[in-house]
Amino acid sequence: MKPLDERLRNLKPERPDPCTDEHLQFLDELRESGDTNMYGARPYLCDAFLLTGTEAGAILSYWMETFSERHNETPR
Repeated sequence: MKPLDERLRNLKPERPDPCTDEHLQFLDELRESGDTNMYGARPYLCDAFLLTGTEAGAILSYWMETFSERHNETPR
């Protein structure tokens, strides 16, 4: 059996139900704008897409967890 850390590293985050490509693009553009630190992006998502805080948090978490993979960057 593989060590736990190796098994966890191979897990792919599951895309939350309300998350769309439009949400991810919005967050990419928000990051590029520099208007906010991305840890503070939840209210921006809520306002732009009429999401609850919980929905926005799930989308933001997914965006953060998959950023490197979606942008072909090596994780630090």
